[in-house]
Amino acid sequence: MANRMTINYEKKPCYDIVFTDSFDLLLDELQAFDVENRRVALITDSNTARLFGSTVQAILKGHCKHVLLHTFPAGEANKTLDTVKDIYKTLIEARFDRKDLLIALGGGVVGDITGYAAATYLRGVDFIQIPTTMIAQSDSSIGGKTGVDFDGYKNMVGAFYMPKLVYMNISALKELDDRQFYAGFAEVMKSALIKDAMFYEWLLENMYEIHDRDSAILEEMIMRSCTVKKLVVEKDPKEQGDRALLNFGHTIGHAIEKAMNFEMVHGECIALGMVAAAYISWKHNWLSMDEYYEVRDMFVPFNLPISIDCIDPEEILRLTKSDKKMESGQIKFVLLKKVGKAVIDRTVTDEEILDAIREIYFSDEDAKE
Repeated sequence: MANRMTINYEKKPCYDIVFTDSFDLLLDELQAFDVENRRVALITDSNTARLFGSTVQAILKGHCKHVLLHTFPAGEANKTLDTVKDIYKTLIEARFDRKDLLIALGGGVVGDITGYAAATYLRGVDFIQIPTTMIAQSDSSIGGKTGVDFDGYKNMVGAFYMPKLVYMNISALKELDDRQFYAGFAEVMKSALIKDAMFYEWLLENMYEIHDRDSAILEEMIMRSCTVKKLVVEKDPKEQGDRALLNFGHTIGHAIEKAMNFEMVHGECIALGMVAAAYISWKHNWLSMDEYYEVRDMFVPFNLPISIDCIDPEEILRLTKSDKKMESGQIKFVLLKKVGKAVIDRTVTDEEILDAIREIYFSDEDAKE
């Protein structure tokens, strides 16, 4: 059995998210897209190919006009136009046309790259998301954002392009190493903090089951996170307003990610960014001191950082100015009015941002005290 959720676009059904615990229903879901008469390109990275590539390819073979597997090296460093160019070359050489289909199998990087390739190859071909990581299942596979980094700047080139289906095999999360699993949890926490205080409490209550990767708890957690994403992207599909709330923690987080040359996992950087944003929220007298420290310390049992010792705060501030969320020279900063209610604030000053960065900066001098 599978659970389903429909994502609407412009108040009309656009695509379904299927929640299940295996790949057993994948072929049944794909039958709706006439795959027997289409070429299918399965796009994945080197890590996911090793875990699931042959399994999914075997499911597709014999049921599609042609199936090819395109693999690129794993990692944020490969989320570039050069990787997309290689996908174009594979598609052209295999004579893919507008009636053919791309499938993204993997995490957020795979989904973003495949979606952008689909949006731009022959001005648009259909694609399907099969997210296999926590970050992709809880967040990035939903909503139609696609794109690549440019010269280390996050997601500077991209397009809004909706998938035809999102197929989530929740059991894939059990194959993640601990670092990737907990890094993805940062986006789950973000969903709760910005829109659902009851979900935040549920995460606290089910902490041990999440650690144990209990199947039923993982599925409920992913579904609740997707529900938050659904509410936001349906209201504002192209980020003209409230969709920016999903960027909570990302302004400073992306700056840290670039400053660290992507040596830190995305979710770890976003956790630091959320701590900094919660700190500013406290200083704005929206969160109490106790609430700020509770939010901050919630990341600790999930192996996510709340401080960092190898950054230059001034450099992080400078890098926030290159964030794509700048608007007329002003950062749209996402803060918490309270747990479960985020707001967009355009009045946050450089001094406040720098103060928040220093809050998460653990220097050598601090260690000596």
